Amino acid sequence: MSISHQMRTYMDRASWIRKMFEEGARLKQIYGADQVFDFSLGNPNVPPPPSVKEALLRIIHNGGTSLHSYMPNAGLAQTRERLAAYLAREHGTPLRADHVIMTCGAAGALNVIFKALFDPGDEVVVPAPFFVEYGFYAENHGGTLKTVPTGPDFSLDLNAMEAAVGLKTKVVLINSPNNPTGQIYGAEALRELGDLLRRKSRAAGRPIFLVSDEPYRKIVYTAEKPPSIFQHYENALIATSFSKDLSLPGERIGYIAIHPQAEDQAALQGALILANRILGFVNAPALMQWILPDLLEESVDVSVYRAKRDKLLSGLKRAGYCCFEPPGAFYLFPQSPLQDDVAFVRLLVEEKILAVPGSGFGGPGYFRLAYCVDDPTIEGALPGLARAMDKARSMR
Repeated sequence: MSISHQMRTYMDRASWIRKMFEEGARLKQIYGADQVFDFSLGNPNVPPPPSVKEALLRIIHNGGTSLHSYMPNAGLAQTRERLAAYLAREHGTPLRADHVIMTCGAAGALNVIFKALFDPGDEVVVPAPFFVEYGFYAENHGGTLKTVPTGPDFSLDLNAMEAAVGLKTKVVLINSPNNPTGQIYGAEALRELGDLLRRKSRAAGRPIFLVSDEPYRKIVYTAEKPPSIFQHYENALIATSFSKDLSLPGERIGYIAIHPQAEDQAALQGALILANRILGFVNAPALMQWILPDLLEESVDVSVYRAKRDKLLSGLKRAGYCCFEPPGAFYLFPQSPLQDDVAFVRLLVEEKILAVPGSGFGGPGYFRLAYCVDDPTIEGALPGLARAMDKARSMR
C-alpha cells in the first residue's frame, strides 16, 4: 500500500465518533433524516449570539486592506492584548499579550503544545474517559498517552494520578468540563493535583506541565464557574477554542494561555510560536481574530442546552438507564445495560439511534449521547431508547 504503516494503524483505530456519524449519514439516506436520531457528533446546534454576525459585518465593512493579510505567527497584537486582559480577570492572574498565542482551535493548540514540549517517549497522562483524539495528538509529536481511571462520578482520582505520574511524564492533560462525561473538576482536586505535580516535578528535576483543554468552560449549569488551573499550579497552559461557547466549530479559532510564572518563560513562548508556524498552521484565521475582541464576554444561550440535558436525562431514567447528571458540556454518558457497550450501541442502531460506545473514550461499559441536537431528535429517540433497554434486559 502507498500509505504509511502508522496511518493504516490510525485508520483502524479511527474515532468511533466519526464512524457513528458516517453510519448516521448512511441511515438517513435510507430512511430519511427525520427518522434517524443522531447523537454522535458534538456539533453545536444552538446558533451563535447575534453579536457574532454584527461583529463580522462591522469588520468586513470597516476593515482596511490588511484584513486578510499575514500576521505574526502568535496572532494579531491587539487581539492578544484584549484576550490577555479578559483572561487576567477570568483566571485572577496577571497575563500580558505575550502569554497568549492564537491557534487553529483547541486541537491546534494541543498539537502546538505537544510539539513544543515533547521529546520521543515523553508521556502525557490523562484521566479517562477522555476525548479520543488525544492519543493521536500525542503520537503526532513522539509522545505516548497514559490513561488514569477516575472516580464513580468521573471526578479526579488523586491516588491513581499519584501512581501514574512518573519520570517519563511531561504533561498531565485534563479536560473540564469533560468530554464525554460533562464532569467539572473542583478547586480542591485541582489544588491537590497542583501539589502532586510540584512534588513530581522536583523528583524529575524538570517541570511537569499541567494542560487544561477548556472549550466547554462557559457551557455550565451550576452557579459557579469551573475553577482556574492558574490558581493552583504555575507550570500550566490552557488550550481552548470558541467552538462551543460561540458555536463556531468550523471557524477553527482558539488560543493557548501560558501561566506567567511558568518556568523557562521566554523559551516556552518561543517554542510555541515556532511550533504554530512549522506545523503548517502559520497563524490562526485572521477574520476571526479581528472580531474576537468584541465577543470575549459573549456566549450562546446555555439555558437551551440545560433544557435539552434535562429532557434527555429524564427520558433515560424513565427507561431504566443509570446516568450521571453532568454539570457542564453537552453530553450524557449513561451506563450501558450490556457489559459490551459496542454491542449495545448496535442495538441502538437497530432503533435508528446513533450513539458512541464508551470504549472509544477509554470508558468501556458506557455510551455517549451528544444532546446538542434539535428537540425533535431527543423526543423521537426516547421510545427507541426504551425499546433498546428492553432488548438488553432480555439478553442478560
